Amino acid sequence: MEQTHTSHNGTTAGPGAQRRVLVVEDDQTILDAIATRLRAEGFLVQTAGDGPAAVDTAEAWQPDLLILDIMLPGFDGLEVCRRVQAQRPVPVLMLTARDDETDMLVGLGVGADDYMTKPFSMRELAARVASRGRRVLLTDADLAAPIEELERLDEAIGGRGAAAIGSRSVPGAAIGHHQHRARELLGQAGNLLIRRIAVPGIRDTQCGFKLFDGERARAAFAAARLNGWGIDVEVLRHFHRAGWPVAEVPVRWSHQPGSKVGPLAYGRVLAELVLLRARSVRGADVLAAILFLLMSVALYSGRLFDPAHRYLPDSMQDQNQWEWFFAVTADNVAHLRDPFFTGLQNFPDGVNLMANTAMLGLSVPFTPLTLAFGPAVSLSVCMAVGLAATAAAWYWLIVRRVTAHRGAAVVGAALAAFAPPMVSHANAHPNFVVLFMIPLIIDRALRLCTGARVRRDGIVLGLMTAYQVFLGEEPLLLAALGMTLFAAAYGAARPDVARAARRPLLTGLLYAVAVCLPLVAYPLAWQFTGPQSYGSVLHGDDSGNSPLALVSFAERSLMWGDERRANALAANPTEQNAFYGWPLVLVAFAITVRLWRRPLVKALAVTAAGAALLSLGPKVRLPMTDTVYPGPWALFAHLPLFESVIESRVAMICAPALGMLLALALARLSATTRIGPLYGGLLAVSLALLPLVPAPLKAVDRAPVPAFLTEGRWKPYVHDGESLVPVPLPDPGAAEALHWQTAARLGFKLPGGYFNGPYGPDRVGIYGAVPRWTSTMLRDVRYSGVVPPIDADRRRQAREDFAYWHAGALVLAPQPHDDRLRRVLTQLVGHEGKWTGGVWVWDLHEGR
Repeated sequence: MEQTHTSHNGTTAGPGAQRRVLVVEDDQTILDAIATRLRAEGFLVQTAGDGPAAVDTAEAWQPDLLILDIMLPGFDGLEVCRRVQAQRPVPVLMLTARDDETDMLVGLGVGADDYMTKPFSMRELAARVASRGRRVLLTDADLAAPIEELERLDEAIGGRGAAAIGSRSVPGAAIGHHQHRARELLGQAGNLLIRRIAVPGIRDTQCGFKLFDGERARAAFAAARLNGWGIDVEVLRHFHRAGWPVAEVPVRWSHQPGSKVGPLAYGRVLAELVLLRARSVRGADVLAAILFLLMSVALYSGRLFDPAHRYLPDSMQDQNQWEWFFAVTADNVAHLRDPFFTGLQNFPDGVNLMANTAMLGLSVPFTPLTLAFGPAVSLSVCMAVGLAATAAAWYWLIVRRVTAHRGAAVVGAALAAFAPPMVSHANAHPNFVVLFMIPLIIDRALRLCTGARVRRDGIVLGLMTAYQVFLGEEPLLLAALGMTLFAAAYGAARPDVARAARRPLLTGLLYAVAVCLPLVAYPLAWQFTGPQSYGSVLHGDDSGNSPLALVSFAERSLMWGDERRANALAANPTEQNAFYGWPLVLVAFAITVRLWRRPLVKALAVTAAGAALLSLGPKVRLPMTDTVYPGPWALFAHLPLFESVIESRVAMICAPALGMLLALALARLSATTRIGPLYGGLLAVSLALLPLVPAPLKAVDRAPVPAFLTEGRWKPYVHDGESLVPVPLPDPGAAEALHWQTAARLGFKLPGGYFNGPYGPDRVGIYGAVPRWTSTMLRDVRYSGVVPPIDADRRRQAREDFAYWHAGALVLAPQPHDDRLRRVLTQLVGHEGKWTGGVWVWDLHEGR
């Protein structure tokens, strides 16, 4: 890895070569600065301040390089160049304030080899002077690849190539003497790391024999910041980022004894690669990530700083449920139990966790945090960081695929991640908040369309899709629907692109399926055919959005929130799946009309409009009338998988599509020099977004868990194989008992619960356990306060239900109508309960 830079004609192009440079410049300050820098680099320098002196000095001194200004006293630099070249050929670098293309062409026409305009970088000038050949060769000092291989690299570059590097990893390469096996393994590991960090697609970056086009090499070396073993990687990375092709050429290579590359060199290379990667991160990107994190923290500020004692009331019972999911998953992992099933809830039937969006893709890796600090902390961190990561992922996709304007990308990503539907789900549904994989999946699918690295991108897409299955299947299905809408619209706008992309896309998707299916086959089989599996989940005849929901403001709008109106247009506070507001709809329409010629705008607009229409459901009622029409969702409503989708959620697809439209518009506005359109456009976008700025989620103090549970006083009442029965039993409307269970470190089992499970012979999916007479009766008393007559038949039914639940004790905490519930339980059991630890307890072992 000891390197030297050599020009194609064999002249060493580095310090110490003692090359003669004549600098011709009429500005004495610039002349002195150039001369001083070049002398510091080891060059012999002579100067001249006008045309006649330049010609005389060149004739007498015979320089190896002429740096020449055009605007000179006497006669100009173009005439100097003609006269000097007539005496003998000499490389000429034009250095001038005149950047007109015609001047450049004239200069090159009279014999100049290069052209730089003022102001210029002294570093770049020194780099260009240091290597004036048509080619630049970078080689190890021990010539492990013999110099005769240079001809192969030169042929590979050809007339218009950018770089060719010798490779030991492509067909045709020959290795004479191998390195020690340990060194080979370190080199292979280094190559893999380099491909991942800096130059993807190049198999062997460390052969030590590289030939570059001179002009591009000078630009790359001038931009380089490393000064060690990793500089050739940095140069290759510059070529990769600039889109300059790099060819790998098979060469003869033989390890030379006495190499100066010791074990510590690999550590230095690793350190330089880390530094290279860190330097590649733009400050604007870091600021964007910090901004998204601060936005997420502000949204969750009511719970984030004391999650164990704070509750989001708009989550209804979902916070209890999700904390339970995290707790049970951590318990399964810690005790090496089946992660797809548990009997802790809905005892004795249990719960199919794969069929219940337990988000194993996060709840499993969060196990150490859950075990150390509890599920409340784990869920809170997961949702806050996950929402910020989702915004960062959309930002990355927008910068990569839509516009490189960072400010525009921030606004677009913020809308994609913090739109009203996302804020609504932020109360309760991490599977619809932590969506950072979706932009990555979209990007990988777009890569397939290019036809480059189809197999690799297909494999990566398959792995990403498999992981997303364990984060949330419904968001993945909605993402696939959105991508289909986009692909159809873009294909209609650009049929030539669609035809070219069809074959590689289909091939890559086959690779993705081949990779994904084996990874998810068993979990999905367990989900759909395993214990407590079910078919479709019943959400009602029509769970679509009202057309008014698309143009209204959400409850959590900081300035225009209307809780009454929002709740009237949505199923509940966690399902406000539209609410983009009429100003944003109007602005999006205006953007679409103004930029309609762009195929990307057409595709994004069709995607947003199509998703909005589908979200209206299978039946669409015209606002303020009783007129009902069939909705477009009717085409999907009874299809497998789609039948379980809450159709109003399809409107969530609009958020990233609208965000990208805004990003395109803002990028276009930033390029205009007309004050009126600029400020008018910014004002319109601001007015559209202001109503969407969310207020922090509502949070309240959490009801304390009774000491009977936290202090372990339940243990004498519940024996092995038995359950503790809260009264009434936990269900989707009242699942506080799940919090009791997690507070007691999952020490006892619960009948009932809040989950999805099967009901009836058709195994239709329902929320909660299959109702039994006793559980239904106790719930009715809790909510109505009406005590039914308790006779022998009802006591017998209760005993059967207690036996089915393997009940060890009944527990009644203070609550509305608890006096009536206490009376019912006493009549059913046959004796009074005992007050202990803040609850009433009926020991069902008494009298057996």
